[in-house]
Amino acid sequence: MTSEQPPVHVWLPWLVGLAAIWGCSFLFISVGVSELHPTYVTLGRVSSGALAVLVIMGVTGHRLPRDPVTWLHLAVPGLLTAVAFTLFGFGEQRIPSLLAGIWNGTTPLVTLPAAVLLFRTERFSAAKVIGLVLGFGGTLVVLGAWQGLSGSGFTGQMMCFAAASCYGIAIPYQQRYVAPRVDSDLAVSAGQLLCATAVMAIVAPLVAGPPPTDLSPKVIGSVLTLGAVGTGIALAIHARNIRWVGGSTASYVTYLSPMFAIAVGIVVLGEGVHWYQPVGGAVILLGVAIAQGKLHLGPRPTPVVPA
Repeated sequence: MTSEQPPVHVWLPWLVGLAAIWGCSFLFISVGVSELHPTYVTLGRVSSGALAVLVIMGVTGHRLPRDPVTWLHLAVPGLLTAVAFTLFGFGEQRIPSLLAGIWNGTTPLVTLPAAVLLFRTERFSAAKVIGLVLGFGGTLVVLGAWQGLSGSGFTGQMMCFAAASCYGIAIPYQQRYVAPRVDSDLAVSAGQLLCATAVMAIVAPLVAGPPPTDLSPKVIGSVLTLGAVGTGIALAIHARNIRWVGGSTASYVTYLSPMFAIAVGIVVLGEGVHWYQPVGGAVILLGVAIAQGKLHLGPRPTPVVPA
């Protein structure tokens, strides 16, 4: 973050725009898996995303790391990201895109315990524990747990939750092992996407066979947009938002993107939604807000004014 923060009217449109891009990504995934195996959707996404970030790096003068150990560390979140992208694809074969967008909002609920228990980058507090309990209670509401947990819809939701969990583990891993080695956020993003591309170029043909050659322009455009815009350009925007206003304010995109996913799913795809799914999503985001310290449960301490 720079010493002089831009005015709200400068950075807020970029924050909202990023939320719209990430919220619409679930629409493009849904279109992509209509003709492509989820592994090929992921391959198209990470490869076109990597190309977009590399172009931005070339324009801005950033460079990729050269240390082999750094690349090994980049491969871990890169692999987790590839698994997450693929799981969202499998999930959206079973559930509406807007529901996948809601589950994406659970990422911070996994990030916190992973950071505390696995990577020791954070500590629990009463507010964080309360936020986690509330957030996971919200996941039961989204699932409609009182109706019973079974069927393809339940499987699809669990796949999306597993995808969000991959993000939740990748984030603290990156903070612990990658951030100290690489100064450029763009280089981190490019490195992860290149590692993911290398893995998926092997996995996709093994799992799904040769790629289809008769794809519709709609699917091709969706996958390329998902990668270049929803992954590559979006990561560049997020990195700039962090520089402008800091990570705490930039993280508000977490609360906005599910709203766009719901709106786009209903308006564009005509998807239906049960009343308890957006309600549960709101409970999840409330828990995330409390766990991240965005909301205070008790009265704020009165500042001491020096005499």
